[in-house]
Amino acid sequence: MSAPERLIAFDTVFNFRDLGGYPAGDGRRVRWRRLFRADGLNRLRPDDADRFAALGIATVVDLRTPTEAEASRFDLGDGGVVYHHLPMFDVMPDWDAGDPDADGYLAERYVDMLVTGEAALVATLELLADEASYPLVFHCAAGKDRTGIVAAITLSLLGVPDEVIIADYAASHEAMERLMGWAREQPGAFTRPTHPVPSAAVAAHPTTMTRFLELIRARDGSVEGLVARLGVDPTVSERLRSLLLE
Repeated sequence: MSAPERLIAFDTVFNFRDLGGYPAGDGRRVRWRRLFRADGLNRLRPDDADRFAALGIATVVDLRTPTEAEASRFDLGDGGVVYHHLPMFDVMPDWDAGDPDADGYLAERYVDMLVTGEAALVATLELLADEASYPLVFHCAAGKDRTGIVAAITLSLLGVPDEVIIADYAASHEAMERLMGWAREQPGAFTRPTHPVPSAAVAAHPTTMTRFLELIRARDGSVEGLVARLGVDPTVSERLRSLLLE
């Protein structure tokens, strides 16, 4: 039997992907059709409703800022989907801080987001440890940075190898090209940041995720050490593996 399609096709949501099928050690894999990552679900069109409903999504985690969420509301229909707004930061980053073209720049911004997004990350992991939350999708505006951080930490806790986590992050590159091409034709498609976003910040280079994981381990020893420092219940990782691995 062939594996399900990883990329879920919608007309104006470009980075909606299944995190299933990834190897997680000891011959186990992440279960398909349980956990998804995505870009802005506010761009789902009415004619996407059936395709979205077919996924059986029980929980949506919105990592966007309050301003983004307020400006771009979306209708989840009447299917009983539970919505959680858990912003990784309150205002868009100041991209003028540092050199966007320098090696490691974006990875360092991701580490900054772990500070501002500490409560959001903890709450998301607690949702992921609850069987009633599934199937679950977490998303931001582009599905690359905030969503990429949560995906990397979750996959690492599941035992997915670094090279797979890095490849999953890099898979956002083509989606970003499609998204930005669409956005150029749609004035007002995004909540505009105070400062222009540099082109380097739009990319999804594998080296960014490699460096981000290195920075976590340099500070906390491991991803497990990070979540322990944040006060996440020690049983969360075990429950994640029980719910998401087969």
